[in-house]
Amino acid sequence: MDTITQSLQNFYNTLAEGAGDWGLKLLGALAALIIGLWIIRMVMKAVSKVFHNKHIDETLRPFLLTLIGFSLKVLLFISIAGIVGVPTTSFAAILAGGALAIGSAFNGSLGHMASGVMLLIFKPFKVGDLIRTSDAFGFVKEISVFVTIIETFQNETVIIPNSTITSGKITNLSTIGNLRIDMPFAIRYGADIQKAQQVVLEVLNHDPNVLQAGATAPRVAVNNLGENAVELMAMPYVACEHYWDVFWDTRQKIVEALGASGYEAPFPQRVVTMNA
Repeated sequence: MDTITQSLQNFYNTLAEGAGDWGLKLLGALAALIIGLWIIRMVMKAVSKVFHNKHIDETLRPFLLTLIGFSLKVLLFISIAGIVGVPTTSFAAILAGGALAIGSAFNGSLGHMASGVMLLIFKPFKVGDLIRTSDAFGFVKEISVFVTIIETFQNETVIIPNSTITSGKITNLSTIGNLRIDMPFAIRYGADIQKAQQVVLEVLNHDPNVLQAGATAPRVAVNNLGENAVELMAMPYVACEHYWDVFWDTRQKIVEALGASGYEAPFPQRVVTMNA
């Protein structure tokens, strides 16, 4: 009887000591987690402020902040695992296995991430650029690790996976800094072409959004001799931010100015020959 009682007492003492040790470890791990996350948050705010003060490229900021934040959290969780008593080597093996499993499950997402890294390294466009892809036409608002966010002229926010962008055609309209807008119009055969050109040039020269200097000065030229009309082309250059203002408003001004100058819209013509 004394032997059984002593055995039970030893088992209870061992269990109590183990529970006490694990309890202390868990409390320490919880405290380390809370403090560590708070420190990481403070560090990320400081890093973000440094990036802003050092004028780090806005395209790179979200990617670098995400990478730094993820790395710090991984280090924190490895440290917490050591506090709990999990061997670092074992934890690293578990982490590697988990990363492999996650990588297999998110194969497409890893492709988006690789494409995001390519966009950030080769920089076919940056935040603020006006671009056209197969899925959207607008200004780039953000380039993250997995997606690119574009704001269209209709105030739509389009979120495109990075691999979709890099696998297709990218047209960057902001690289040079200005754009030419081709505006076709037509006049009847027999009408005064030079006068029509002067009327349209007058509209373009008085438009505050149309560039006027040097090679970007507006031009009006004959584009084609159509079946029923002489087809002309107005070619104003504009800054990217004024693209739609000129595309819509100036086009209307050209139509109104031609009408006020007596130019009527062309109509289909046929020559009929009567045989006696």
